[in-house]
Amino acid sequence: MLGRKRPFRRVLIPVALAAITPLLANCDRDKPAPVEPAPEAVAPTPAPTPLQPTAPLSRADLLAAVSRAASAYAAGQAGEGADPLVGRNFAIRTPFGCTGPASATGVEDGLAAWSWGPDQKTIQLSLTPGGWLNTALIAGAGDGDWESVEGVWLPRPWLTTDACPSIRTDALQSGAPAPSPQTVGLAAISETTDSRAGRRNGRAYTFTIRGEDDRPPAAPAGGYRTLLEGRIAAFPGGRAVRCRASSPDQRPVCIVAIRLDRVAFTEANGNVLTEWRAG
Repeated sequence: MLGRKRPFRRVLIPVALAAITPLLANCDRDKPAPVEPAPEAVAPTPAPTPLQPTAPLSRADLLAAVSRAASAYAAGQAGEGADPLVGRNFAIRTPFGCTGPASATGVEDGLAAWSWGPDQKTIQLSLTPGGWLNTALIAGAGDGDWESVEGVWLPRPWLTTDACPSIRTDALQSGAPAPSPQTVGLAAISETTDSRAGRRNGRAYTFTIRGEDDRPPAAPAGGYRTLLEGRIAAFPGGRAVRCRASSPDQRPVCIVAIRLDRVAFTEANGNVLTEWRAG
């Protein structure tokens, strides 16, 4: 009995395996293939933004800086750290001749003016820089390195634009009122090692305007402009502005040390009449 059952078991097991194998194979075929994650999207690297050059200081910018320096001087506050003004470029436009030609008494050095030529057939523009090397604000400032300091005033420092003032002199007032003293100036410095080609040495910047077809030129309705371009320099100690006052009740006189690269006379609309460049 036992001998008959053993062969039966040996036949049954292979048959069962044969029946199950196709089912296992079908299960493997039905199993979905693994889905690989999509590659993560990489944002494109933005192109670098080009560096924007620092705009030159305007008349308003410079007058604001001078006002801060005057306040610090009056308060007895010494500047600390590097002066951010030093090395900055500037382009300063200053109106002149807004009320007409220069008076017969002449014009102070450092101020531009216009006057009629002979028989009013021409207009003469003129700016004579002042010799400031030995003045109280400058004397000794260069420790022997400054050979020349030629100064130009910025008149009406309360007016931050380059337009002529709209205020007119009172016609009922007897006599012309005296202008306020000059309190803001630009000191164009030259060291002993600098070229002397651009120095004025007391000579004025001048230009003659002639009319067309032998007709006299018309008086300017909006005056003229001086255009000064260059870079802010520094006094010994590294500050760009130096101020001085004889009394606490006086507005300090402040001078900005500069390197002057260009001087021009322009019309009120910006049209350049003539120019001079350093070197």
